[in-house]
Amino acid sequence: MTNQTSTRVSQRLAALQPSATLAVDAKAKALKAAGEPVIGFGAGEPDFPTPAHIVDAAVAAARDPKNHKYTLAKGLAELRQAISDKTFADAGYRVDPEDIIVTNGGKQAVYQACVALIDPDDEVIIPAPYWTTYPEVVRLCAGTPVEVFSGAEHDYKITVDQLEAARTPRTKALILCSPSNPTGSVYSAEEVTAIGKWALETGVWVITDEIYQHLIYDGEMSYLLACVPELRDQTIVVNGVAKTYAMTGWRVGWMHGPSDVMKKVANFESHITSNVANVSQRAAIAALTGDQSVVEEMKVAFDRRRKTLVSMLREITGFTVPTPRGAFYVFAHVGDLLGWEIRGRQIQTSAELAELILDEAQVAVVPGEAFGAPEHLRFSYALGDDDLVTGAQRLQELFRTV
Repeated sequence: MTNQTSTRVSQRLAALQPSATLAVDAKAKALKAAGEPVIGFGAGEPDFPTPAHIVDAAVAAARDPKNHKYTLAKGLAELRQAISDKTFADAGYRVDPEDIIVTNGGKQAVYQACVALIDPDDEVIIPAPYWTTYPEVVRLCAGTPVEVFSGAEHDYKITVDQLEAARTPRTKALILCSPSNPTGSVYSAEEVTAIGKWALETGVWVITDEIYQHLIYDGEMSYLLACVPELRDQTIVVNGVAKTYAMTGWRVGWMHGPSDVMKKVANFESHITSNVANVSQRAAIAALTGDQSVVEEMKVAFDRRRKTLVSMLREITGFTVPTPRGAFYVFAHVGDLLGWEIRGRQIQTSAELAELILDEAQVAVVPGEAFGAPEHLRFSYALGDDDLVTGAQRLQELFRTV
């Protein structure tokens, strides 16, 4: 007889929530496929094709039999060397290629960092608004996410005082993301240094997600290990080619950290995925070592779209729109619209507001609940200029009578 308390799936998976950003994108694509003129501001995915020289390198790699076999689980030696060289060129510090592990996208790097550090009941501080995957991964590792919120009035950035107030004897790590998904906020060198020194003094590990490092429009990127080199023994850096080189579908990320930790992570990866697809790794080598002017060209387009979208959203009554300095997201506060009746609906949450926008304006956005920030909406401006303007105009028309 079946145990009455058993379930068909584990408690870990039963409690796991789907990616809200991918869910919104999937719904928008399904409506488009059905002939609806939906404009999607949901997915954080550049609309540009992967640059031609990267694709050419992949085509050549696919024809080379050496790429048809298993390779080292931690990644091709040539790619790990390219990552090491690019890290030095960008951030100014060196990483031993042996301490670099190539992963199937940035998400796997985040997951493996958490697997490496978190034991049951360990606490991980996650600044909110946060990327939707962070708390779910911590829970998968039997840890406890501790959300620390900072609103638009503080540019969505947490302070050392907030971190210290959240710290307990069970605090194991902090997840830091700058430039930020979902807000586009960028921590200054002074802010990064203060957070790094706090982590050093308290013994808290830092998982720093730098995947948007090249998408900064005002100011410069501040790298944690450049600001606080002494923190290297308790920091894991995660990164990837997806956002910078329009390579989201190629699934190449990486992580680096202390040697003893990375050796264990390499063992783990050897059991769960073996190596990342060699053709994708060869493409990533071409991305990191090839012509970088393509990055600047995409950045110029993103910057133009950023300014357009911020300007147009600020014309809508009830929208408070800070200026994002990095990534490709606008994170608008819409709390002033909640509690209103709009198009015959009583809107109480940003999730309900996002549903209204999709139904009435055929525009897909992600509600703030997905990022630990109710009363907000996230807009990705990684879409074509014409669609961006048309979508914003639809929103202006929808809210004109509010």
